Amino acid sequence: MTVSAPLPDRPLSSTPSLYVVATPLGNLHDITLRALAVLGAVDVVAAEDTRHSQRLLDAFGLRVRMQAVHQHNEQAAAARLIELLAAGRQVALITDAGTPAVSDPGARLVARVRAAGHPVVPLPGPCAAVAALSVSGFAEGGFRFVGFLPAKAGARVAALGELADAHEALVFYEAPHRILECVADMVQVFGGAREVLVAREMTKLHEQIVRMPLADAAAWFAADANRVRGEFVLVLAGAPASEGLAAEAERVLSLLLEALPVKTAARLAADITGAPRKALYARALELRAPD
Repeated sequence: MTVSAPLPDRPLSSTPSLYVVATPLGNLHDITLRALAVLGAVDVVAAEDTRHSQRLLDAFGLRVRMQAVHQHNEQAAAARLIELLAAGRQVALITDAGTPAVSDPGARLVARVRAAGHPVVPLPGPCAAVAALSVSGFAEGGFRFVGFLPAKAGARVAALGELADAHEALVFYEAPHRILECVADMVQVFGGAREVLVAREMTKLHEQIVRMPLADAAAWFAADANRVRGEFVLVLAGAPASEGLAAEAERVLSLLLEALPVKTAARLAADITGAPRKALYARALELRAPD
C-alpha cells in the first residue's frame, strides 16, 4: 500500500493510519514537535493508562478522544481500532513513557493493524534502552535488547545463563522490587568483574546513571535506600573476547569433570570462574574425548 507523505502543515497522511508515537520518559521537554502535531490531529489516542496519558495531553493543551490499550485488553482494543481505521479515522498509539510496543503493550496491536492492511507509521523519540546504551560506552560491538527478565529466580538465572557468552552489550529493564535479586543473579552468572551501567529514573528529577563492576552493585544499592526506587535500565558489557581458557578455569573444569557430566561441569565451572560457558563446554568435550 502506498501512503502519501504528510506535509509540514498537515502532520497526518491522507490515508488513515496508526501512528506509533514515542512520548517522554519523564522530562516533558523531550517530546518532539511532530509528536505534538500528530497527537493534536488524530481522532483517537490509544494509551496504556488513559489517566496517566491525559496528564501529558493536558500539559500541552491537547484535547482528543482516548481509548485504553493495555496487556489485558489488547486484542479486543485492536479490533475496535481497526474498525476506526476502516471508517477513515486516524489513530495514535502511546504508552506510559517511551516508545510503544517495546517491552510495553502495543506489539500485538501493531501486528493486527498491519494484518488488516492499514499503514503503521513510527514517530521516533524517547526510548529508555537506547538512551541508557548511548551513555554506557559498551555499544561499540553492537547490542542486544533483552527487556524484562523472568520474575521467578530459577527462570531468571536460566535466561541469564543463555546470555553468558554474548559478546555484544546486553540491555535489560527491571522493576524496583526485583532489582536487587536481578543484580545478584547477574553476579552469579556473569561474575563480579563484568561492568554494568545502572540507569535509574532516566530524565526525571532523581535520575542516577552510574557504571561499575557487577561486584560493586550490591554495595551501591545498599548505600542509599532510595536507590532501589523507580524504574531501571541495566546495560551490561559484553563478554570479553578470549583466545583460550585461563589456567584457573582449566583447573576447575578438570576437577569437576572427574565427578560430573560434561554439561554440568561446564556450567559449574562458568559459575565459579566467570569463564565463557561455551568455551568451557568445548574444552570439556576435548578432555572427555577418547584417546
